[in-house]
Amino acid sequence: MTKLPESESVFERIQKLLDDSERSRTDVRLLHRLLKTVGDLAEGKASTLDIKIASSALEEMVKAYGVFAPYRNTPKVSIFGSARTAPNSEIYDLTVRTAAALADSGFMVVTGAGPGIMEAGMVGAGREKSIGVSIRLPFETGANSVIAGDEKYVSMRYFFTRKLMLVKESQAFLCLPGGFGTLDETFELLTLAQTAKSVPVPIVFLEVPGQPFWTPLMKAMEPLLIEHGLISPSDVTLYRITNSVEDAVNEITSFYHNYQSLRFVGDRMYLRVKRAIPENEFLAIASKYSHLSSDGILEQTGPTPEEVSDDDSVDMYRVALHYSAKGFADVRPLIDELNLY
Repeated sequence: MTKLPESESVFERIQKLLDDSERSRTDVRLLHRLLKTVGDLAEGKASTLDIKIASSALEEMVKAYGVFAPYRNTPKVSIFGSARTAPNSEIYDLTVRTAAALADSGFMVVTGAGPGIMEAGMVGAGREKSIGVSIRLPFETGANSVIAGDEKYVSMRYFFTRKLMLVKESQAFLCLPGGFGTLDETFELLTLAQTAKSVPVPIVFLEVPGQPFWTPLMKAMEPLLIEHGLISPSDVTLYRITNSVEDAVNEITSFYHNYQSLRFVGDRMYLRVKRAIPENEFLAIASKYSHLSSDGILEQTGPTPEEVSDDDSVDMYRVALHYSAKGFADVRPLIDELNLY
């Protein structure tokens, strides 16, 4: 068997890091599970290519985590759109203006760091409020001039790790016209929201006035998908289509007017909000949305022991329910109502 150089010292260093770590018990448990997975990979029948992919993917993710870590508490919007969009086009200008307005509203902008719409988003937000996650392709150049060489830029080999960072790190999404890549990113967003594999987020489809893109595309698809029973009528509430900078920005900012985040603890969903709802008005809300809970009950409550242990938004108020729907389309109207307070 091949002996890896200094392998023992590597594992000793990892164990010492875990022993001396100030991380939570949950973090340490998860890191031990990660090490066990590495052992399982070594003992299993993975090919050299399998191991290479696993190793490279983890390395990329760790590097990207480091880029995003300093901005963990800053809200972000990921912008998707075509790399082929010309700088002198109306859609480029619309993207610049929208990104600038989002930056003025306290958001950072995350894009694929390429040309076209990706560049326009960074031009609008400015270098200081931009984060770039590019993909290395043999026929395209590296990062655009706005973000190239910046500490907030990371290059990825795999599309799936890049997409993970573009989706995981943002609290809102702005989708501009684009080709197969943009449509892939956009429909994955909808899939994640539809299947509750992500948290509820505002997803905005932006198009130029007089040059519709999303409107005819979705108008053609929605009735066909609903007719064949492939999506639910409520799934169309997962996104908003607009051609207005003001409407796009308001859709994103108003989503977090009162609503802060969501977490499942056991079999209950907890919607965390910044301000409690007056009790007499909450009774009406609870009655209106009782169909979302398997027992028909919605109640305002404090943090759970699990949230306290994780120090997870313990200063927020909560609306708790036994959520019975399969995805997040049905919960969006409730979030909108909570945002009225």
